[in-house]
Amino acid sequence: MKAVRFHEVGGPEVLRYEDVDVPTPGAGQVRVRVAASAFNAADNGMRAGFLPIPVVLPHVPGYDVSGTVDELGDGVDGLAVGDAVIGFLPMERDGGAAQYVIAPADALVTAPTSIPLPDAAALPSVALTAWQALFDDAELTAGQRILINGAGGVVGKYAIALAKRAGAHVVATASPRSADAVQAAGADEVVDHTTTDVLSAVQEQVDVLLNLAPIDPEQFTALVAAVRDGGKVVSTTAFMATPGDETRGVTATTVFVLPHRDRLAELVSLVDSGALSVEVTRRIALADLPALHAEAATGRIPGKVVVLPE
Repeated sequence: MKAVRFHEVGGPEVLRYEDVDVPTPGAGQVRVRVAASAFNAADNGMRAGFLPIPVVLPHVPGYDVSGTVDELGDGVDGLAVGDAVIGFLPMERDGGAAQYVIAPADALVTAPTSIPLPDAAALPSVALTAWQALFDDAELTAGQRILINGAGGVVGKYAIALAKRAGAHVVATASPRSADAVQAAGADEVVDHTTTDVLSAVQEQVDVLLNLAPIDPEQFTALVAAVRDGGKVVSTTAFMATPGDETRGVTATTVFVLPHRDRLAELVSLVDSGALSVEVTRRIALADLPALHAEAATGRIPGKVVVLPE
């Protein structure tokens, strides 16, 4: 089969499009014929060696995957050959940037039926990140106010939709380029962070500040003033510290997204009900993945890209 792998950490040039053996599932595992994998920023970090997730080299990136069950390992129940599935794969194992991938059976759920199967690869980790940030880390509840900084990205749009569904009032920052999409996702207030001081634009303190974008540490610390006493600051930017305010009881949490099968299944149901939309901005061939990594290294990747193996 064809796969993209890196045999050493480094720049995008270490990625190789090459022939590898078709893997065989072990006990509790499933072989998936890949419909698509999704590119994530963490793929860049793992390849470059600055994201501390231990992998065995050579490594296949692409921990978000969609496809069909091709072969079952021993002891697998609840899945059958031919089932359409999606999954958030263990990041330390080989991913879906290949024609076939081995997945733990308990990492897979039935794929959405309302969207094309390749596009479904764009859902798992980003939607789970939004869910975990909102409900596990921020403990967001109905009637609360949340400020989402950097809401124009893919995670931000899921976060807006999920927060609104939970009954929260959403204040979101966005650039003019993404303001309409952020408002369409359900934000109650949209602040143009390119022309407006966000802190002064927040008229009433919020219960939760969710940061989804790179931000100057001093600016991030200043935004904590928008959070009420006893509120929460949650951030997905693991490369920088998340500020709180101990004097006012404002806690700080950095999100490290975890697989969760039941939640992923619920997210699929929300997609099929029309409550969530899956955004795919580009579809590329597997052979073009190294070029996409090179593009991402310049910071030019917009939205969500899925990688098609054939």
